[in-house]
Amino acid sequence: MSQFITDSEDHQISLEEVINKINDLPMLPDVAKEMLNDLNNDDISLDTIVEKVSLDQALAAKVLRLANASIYGANSKVVTIQQAVALLGIKNLKNLIRLSIFTKHLPTAACRGFDNQAYWRHNIATAICAELISRTLHMKHDFAFTAGLLHDIGRLVLVSRFPKKYEEVIACAKKSDTTLLEAERIVLGVDHVAVGLVLALQWNFSDAIQDGIRGHHDPDDRELNSVASIVHVANSIVHALDLNDSDTELVPPISQHAWDVLSLSEESYLAIFHETELRVEAMNQMLQN
Repeated sequence: MSQFITDSEDHQISLEEVINKINDLPMLPDVAKEMLNDLNNDDISLDTIVEKVSLDQALAAKVLRLANASIYGANSKVVTIQQAVALLGIKNLKNLIRLSIFTKHLPTAACRGFDNQAYWRHNIATAICAELISRTLHMKHDFAFTAGLLHDIGRLVLVSRFPKKYEEVIACAKKSDTTLLEAERIVLGVDHVAVGLVLALQWNFSDAIQDGIRGHHDPDDRELNSVASIVHVANSIVHALDLNDSDTELVPPISQHAWDVLSLSEESYLAIFHETELRVEAMNQMLQN
């Protein structure tokens, strides 16, 4: 590893360089911001959401595909948005809309050795698992899903804006048998957590979402929103379940503080594991079609 550090010192980037690259990213369109704000409004009517979905053909198709997934057990083929909403429920519908918005407007990765599909599989699985944990704890699900979906967003910025340098990160992780987080720090001098926070600030994400990004590897700061512990544990669970289909995936250790904060029973965790796998399979089927 020391040899890799020496080879990489001249290639490290500053956070200022990252900020300049992020400033080049387009802001979320006003229509996307409006939709996200609507989704965070608990008083929004189901009819309003259905109407917005119906106006977006690509989103409407995704809603119908998900509703027809076997996990939801439809007795006959779902053919209308109204039928799909009745079957999926408003929470699942809102999460699918969030997923559609962010996957559409976030930068596209173009880096040799970086598996973009595996990246999104992991983040979607973490979002689903985080939502299930928060539901079990009777907390607000929406923040947990969104924080889980965006927890690694800084990595996508690094991959898309510094592709050649991130190839070195991937090579370092493989050569040194270390995590991508550590390899980022060795090769780049910054990591995806710091970069994700810069983007979260620029795009005006809520404090809870920022804390989910900030604490998903280190949630021990007592001032962090509890969503940080939820995303941290969900991230480790998803790695342990190998929902990326990755042969080289390392499972990050779980913080004792986060584990104690959640204080879930073994029975609860087993139920979360099972439902996470089922929902991720359904979501992946929908995305592949």
